[in-house]
Amino acid sequence: MNVPASQIAAISPSRGRARIGVITPFTNTNLEADLAILRSDGASYHVTRAGGYDIDEVPDSDQMRQFALSGLDDVLAMLVPARTDIILYGCTSATLSMGPEYDREFCTMIEEKIGVPAVTAAGAIVEALDDLGAGTIGFCSPYTEELNREAAAFLGAGGHQVIQSAYVGEDLGNDGQNALTPDRVLQLGLEANHNQADAVVMSCTDMRAVEVIEDLEARISKPVVTSNQAMIYIAIKRLGLPGRVPGLLGERTGAALSAAR
Repeated sequence: MNVPASQIAAISPSRGRARIGVITPFTNTNLEADLAILRSDGASYHVTRAGGYDIDEVPDSDQMRQFALSGLDDVLAMLVPARTDIILYGCTSATLSMGPEYDREFCTMIEEKIGVPAVTAAGAIVEALDDLGAGTIGFCSPYTEELNREAAAFLGAGGHQVIQSAYVGEDLGNDGQNALTPDRVLQLGLEANHNQADAVVMSCTDMRAVEVIEDLEARISKPVVTSNQAMIYIAIKRLGLPGRVPGLLGERTGAALSAAR
């Protein structure tokens, strides 16, 4: 029996209003767990994994460029039958390492191939910072120092000056990045803070940053923007979904929805 979407939404808050397609690197173990925390009522997530990089190598700039440039056709083909309303590209560093122009072209390419809006994690962070009016930021990630510098250039090109950057202290492999504990992630966020920063960005879809947003904000008294939180914030705004993401960014959701309408 075919049940109208409106009735499905009434039956279960877990589906019926929107289908959100998510692409994640195949070594990522934290994005899907964060999606459970960030779920908006009536929205369902449909995740597919993508390869194209060496899982035994440090995910540095070269590896992330290789991932970004890998063919997406097969990955997108796995999402087409789910008839998603939006595509979220869940690897921040892949397009951070390529620059803002590539990030925009990348979204356009996905949209032309699948016929729905596309949002990258990197682009979502910039849009979230725009909505917060954050001109100066502290930045942290589990990336290499080179990728941190590229991230600062990417954000700077979008009008958000990185005035403090925290490096984890060693070049972590994929397993090392996703194994960082929330306590270590919280400490990294504190190291990224600066008294002249309007917000702190915690970049990487495979870092357990969503779990520490509210604790970190309470300690630094300013907004915290993470990759996964920002992607879902943009999806909520684009699709007009109910609910909000954690933290001070979540308080922007109502205003952003009103502006979008």
